[in-house]
Amino acid sequence: MKKTIALLMALMLTATAAVGCGGGSTQTPADAGAADTGATTQAQAGATGEEGQPEQTGQEGSETGTETGTSAPIADGMYQADFNTDSSMFHVNETKDGKGVLIVNEGKMTIHVVMPSKNILNLYCGMAEDAQKEGAELLQPLTEEVTYSDGTREEVNTFDIPVPYLDKEFDVALIGEKGKWYDHKVSVTNPVSLDELITADSPEEAAAAATGDAAATGDATTEPKADAPEGKDAGASSASEEDLKAAQAVAEKIDAIYVQQWTEETDQMCAEAKEAWDALTDEQKALVEGEFADPDYFGADTGDASADDPLNGDEIGEKELLVVSFGTSFNNSRAADIGGIEKALQEAYPDWSVRRAFTSQIIINHIQARDGEKIDNVEQALERAAANGVKQLIVQPTHLMHGSEYDELTKAVNSFGEMFESVKVAEPLLGQVGADASEVNADKETVAKAITETAVSEAGFDNLEAAEQDKTAFVFMGHGTSHAAKVTYSQMQAQMEQLGYGNVFIGTVEGEPEETACEAVIEKVKAAGYTKIVLRPLMVVAGDHANNDMAGEDADSWLNMFKAAGFEKVDAQINGLGSIPAVQQIYVEHTGKVVNE
Repeated sequence: MKKTIALLMALMLTATAAVGCGGGSTQTPADAGAADTGATTQAQAGATGEEGQPEQTGQEGSETGTETGTSAPIADGMYQADFNTDSSMFHVNETKDGKGVLIVNEGKMTIHVVMPSKNILNLYCGMAEDAQKEGAELLQPLTEEVTYSDGTREEVNTFDIPVPYLDKEFDVALIGEKGKWYDHKVSVTNPVSLDELITADSPEEAAAAATGDAAATGDATTEPKADAPEGKDAGASSASEEDLKAAQAVAEKIDAIYVQQWTEETDQMCAEAKEAWDALTDEQKALVEGEFADPDYFGADTGDASADDPLNGDEIGEKELLVVSFGTSFNNSRAADIGGIEKALQEAYPDWSVRRAFTSQIIINHIQARDGEKIDNVEQALERAAANGVKQLIVQPTHLMHGSEYDELTKAVNSFGEMFESVKVAEPLLGQVGADASEVNADKETVAKAITETAVSEAGFDNLEAAEQDKTAFVFMGHGTSHAAKVTYSQMQAQMEQLGYGNVFIGTVEGEPEETACEAVIEKVKAAGYTKIVLRPLMVVAGDHANNDMAGEDADSWLNMFKAAGFEKVDAQINGLGSIPAVQQIYVEHTGKVVNE
């Protein structure tokens, strides 16, 4: 329940700020299309009006737009509401659970929604055809930083969209970085008063409000949700107050360690969270729900943690090879993928002491609290190296590309440079980014061949040609990023095509770049005539994204979206790149280049 309330509090603050945004300025379609040529548009730079406030422009009473002047069917105020669309390319950020903040003011409704990334530059209330007409008023984005379940942080766009009516589809067009407009149908449903959610007098009332149970809260003006879950939230109203309080206390302890900043109290807080969890009954564990907490935090089976080596020992010597990864709380993947790379490096360079660091403190805390395994963060690992008298330090990132994580790591390492005689940072897996989507390199070619050969073999085919004759396509799903390095995914697709791999496609969870969004990949695979699909992560580890976003049970997982698209057969291979010997060898070679400099 704390998760819901904290989310709504944050949305209330954002939405309140948005209500005060003035808007008389418009952006023409010609301006919006400038993204194709690299020009800076208002949508990219953030248009400002009087007193420096970002502008939000809508279309009121237009013949081609939605009827924003329609009187609202609910009282003025602020509500949590479901924001539904007809496309996987146009949806609310995963951190917002499909929700937005619906603001009703003087009978007019506007919903504040958070996008998955910055790839949607403008929205238009109406059809794409009208959005491109001179004088069309486009909705301008604001920005917000979100933190994903794996600890990744990203700045994304938000929009305030006029809502003509509830529980009925209306038209909203969007334009992305390619300068092309798309028509979409959206609807807003299940409004629940924020006051009702935040000021509920008891845990039972709060749980009832979160599931839209108007009868339980005495609010006859709010319709209950038709699809209220039968799990934790729905059951919460029938649980005893004692059980709810015990579960809430544990959720608060989990939320307290779900942070990116390590403090001197972190170790003790991790231990206390696990002790409190172990003291709960099975029924109480099922009720654990916080801002980030849920029963899977401690309860999910991700493999045997004892099979993993945290590589945090002292007595390092004068030469250290520090292997830095984002990290994963999936034990089997950590041992096979990250551990596989570390072992390959140690075997190749026996005169160097291989040690480990993770950049995600959220993941470090999760592993420590759940399994008692302590992994150094980057600062701790560098301090350990200095305390052990290391003179030569080489840092080998396991990151896929020169993205934001690699940039942040390089900055952190450089800040410790004076503590060692020499410090060198090796290349990530796919090497230099390159100037455009067509530019590839030897690393990308090696990875393309290795992952395709491995996937084809595990799918039971003798070669890729045999799979093509069987009308089977292979889709490799990466994370995606708004960083300039996102062109790397397009380069990997270009590499597959240069190799003649016509039935191999590259996609990304975040749909960055646009052509790698799940919906776009589905269209390409269908157009190519393939009827069977094998999904596999284009990620070093098979962690949360591989297990949930790619192969999870939810309707919006790639597995289920491909099935819903009508493909004859859809399989998923949940294996990271780090366990592939040819991939491990690339890291060995990248390390070798700096060892021999």
